[in-house]
Order: sequence, then structure tokens, then C-alpha cells
Amino acid sequence: MKDHALILEGGGMRGVYTAGVLEYFLENEVRFPYVIGVSAGASYAFSYISGQRGRNKRIFADYIRDKRYLSLRNYLKEGSLFGMDFIYDVLPNELEVFDYKAFKESEATFYIGVTDVETGKANYYEKSEASDPNMIVRASSSLPIISPIVHYEDKLYLDGALADPLPIEKAIKDGYDKFVVVLTRNAGYRKPNSKVSFFVKQKYKKYPNLLKALESRSEVYNRQLELIEKLEKDGKAIVIRPSEKLQVERMTKNREKLISLYKLGYEDCKKIL
Repeated sequence: MKDHALILEGGGMRGVYTAGVLEYFLENEVRFPYVIGVSAGASYAFSYISGQRGRNKRIFADYIRDKRYLSLRNYLKEGSLFGMDFIYDVLPNELEVFDYKAFKESEATFYIGVTDVETGKANYYEKSEASDPNMIVRASSSLPIISPIVHYEDKLYLDGALADPLPIEKAIKDGYDKFVVVLTRNAGYRKPNSKVSFFVKQKYKKYPNLLKALESRSEVYNRQLELIEKLEKDGKAIVIRPSEKLQVERMTKNREKLISLYKLGYEDCKKIL
């Protein structure tokens, strides 16, 4: 799809749906000139960009029950429920070795979105600009409260989905008018308004702009979703979203449910394309 931009939503372990979609793309040699993702969407995009079939599935299927991947022990040890050192260092460099050469040589433009803690705004790193791509995707996947702030190149970053949950406007700004969007929520979903808790306000009181981003997150998400739905209606966007009711939450460790969600993403993509 040489003239389409690929937009990837996050969603924690719901992102396994996206991994299934990307696996179908890989198996059928469906490539895009432009890919942008945040949080889990960016994480799973790495293996797609490097062309490593099956790698995403092996990572969650083989290691989701490993305490180093997701556990309270990780939080006590490094301040994150997800084992960030394990996921973004041990896995790509030792256990499920990442093909850095293929990643760098890919012809696709690939942007990873992060949220600047001090400004509350989105920032984007293209793969050729990132001196340490693992650290950037780690920052993009660092959820507030359950993950520490990531320090990178004199900046402080957290989850890319906070400031730009569905980064289609960035793709439009970069000149694209046709899109394939992978969502991790069912059709008709809208993010409910939620107040920022006293605990969160206290934890991030040094970063008022981050708190503003947290307070407006549902408004931004729903506005972007409405834009995507309009583009879909106008024939400018192909939207791939779960066709069945989601049985997977952001922090689930249920391997069977995750594999089912992965298969659903694969089959939904197959039917649509």
C-alpha cells in the first residue's frame, strides 16, 4: 500500500491485537511507506519494520508468565509493573534477538510518539533519528504511575498515548491523505471522562503540563477517533478494529486470551484486506 500511512494505537496488552494484524501484513508482504505508533503500537511495529515474522507472538506467548515480563516484583525492583529492562534490553539483545540492521535499512519512515513530561506535548522520533531506538519505544510505553519517567537526551518522557493517542494528525501534517488505522477498541467505543486523582496530582505536581494532558486525554482521544471515523466514511481510511467483544484488559497475563486476541487481529485483517 504505497500511498497509505499506517497508524497504530497503543493499549497495553490489548496491543496483541495489533501484533496479529502486523503478522498478516508480514506474511503477505503488505508494506507501508509511513508508519507511526505509540505505546504498545510502537513496540509491536518494531518487528514489522525489521521484517521478523513470528517474533511478536513469541515475545508475549513465551514470556507473559515470566515474572520478569509483568509482575509486582518488577514494581518493587525497578518501579514498573512491566519489566522494562527485561522487555527492552534482555529480550531484544539476548532472547528474541532484534534485527537492528534490517530495522535501520528499512525504506519505511517510522515514527515513535512520546509525551514530553515537562511540556505535556507529543514528540516524535523517526527511526533514523533515534540513537537508541529501544529507549525511545520504552519511553513511549511507560505508563504513568506504574512506570518511571524515562530520561532521554535531556528530556523526560512518558507514554506516547497521553498526548497523542491516535497519531493520525501527525500523518496528515506529513502529507498523507490515505490511511490504514489499527485500533484496539471495538466499534462505537468512546473514552469516558475521568478526573485525575489526588494521588496522581501529588506524584506529578512538578509537571503541571503533564497533568493537563492527563485531564484532556479523553477529549483528545474522542476527537481523533471522530476524525478517523469521518475519514473511514469518506473512503480515505481503512480501519481495522476488533470484530468481537474484547476479553483482554491492559494488564492481563492470561496467555490463552492473548493468543485468541492475536488470532482475531490476524483474521480481521485478512477479511478486511
